Amino acid sequence: MEIMGRPPGGAAAVDDYREYRRIVGEDDGGKLFTPEEYEEYKRRVLPMRLQNRLFVSWRSPTGMDCKLVGPETLCFCTHRYKQHKTDFETVPQQRPISLPCRVTGCQCRAYLYVPLNGTQPIRCRCKHFADQHSATPGFMCNACSKCSGFHSCFTCACGQPAYAHDTVVETKQERLAQGKPVGRDAPYAAMGGLTGFSSLAEGYMRLDDSGIGAPSAEFLDSPGTAMDHPFLKAFQASSTSPETLTDVGTSSQVSSLRRPEEDDMAFFERRYQEKIKMEKAAKHKGKAPVPSKTKPS
Repeated sequence: MEIMGRPPGGAAAVDDYREYRRIVGEDDGGKLFTPEEYEEYKRRVLPMRLQNRLFVSWRSPTGMDCKLVGPETLCFCTHRYKQHKTDFETVPQQRPISLPCRVTGCQCRAYLYVPLNGTQPIRCRCKHFADQHSATPGFMCNACSKCSGFHSCFTCACGQPAYAHDTVVETKQERLAQGKPVGRDAPYAAMGGLTGFSSLAEGYMRLDDSGIGAPSAEFLDSPGTAMDHPFLKAFQASSTSPETLTDVGTSSQVSSLRRPEEDDMAFFERRYQEKIKMEKAAKHKGKAPVPSKTKPS
């Protein structure tokens, strides 16, 4: 069924445009490619993009990727990552790799991530915001003359100050050598360090090697028990089974917990049988004969 107000085939057209925009990015200069130009662009750019993708992250001194940069991530120059040069026919040999801004008139020579304080840019020690500083090397303040260059003491969620972090641009091979995730090869423009939904979270919240580290296999394979959480410990029977507990309320709470040896079907079957027994017991209790009253002599 077509959505009201949208012509037939409109949904497919929207999907095609989104795919076009994710592949082409800013390379069309704001004017859509013709079908022929689009096919030629894909033939020329996609193999190069798949082979020479660059991963961009904001890394703490401990090696954690506190921020993985994506197409919409802002640079110090206030332009987005997708507005910088991100595709290379040959990966540059010099390090660090510079990704200059392609916006006309912008003086940014290399992509530089700057964190936000909520929704606002962070402040320099001169008390002015990051976007009040020049994007040229040196990053002098445009609002005062006492600033010797942008330097912020803003503290990242990892506990390290912003000035101790580095914007790192690296190849797939360099990232793999460090044991960091690279995800699947993607044909889309300016993917940077994004490899999945977890890439959108801050480093200390990610359960992968770019964050706090992946859990061990022993931890992931261990069976879940009531002792896994302090709240559940209160309802864990220490030496008696649920059937032998005299406290009905506690017995019911413990019974509702899955036992270590139970799989899903066994757990739900046991709970279902317990419910049937409770209903039968309640029904039988309700029909219990009332003792007859004896007449006083």
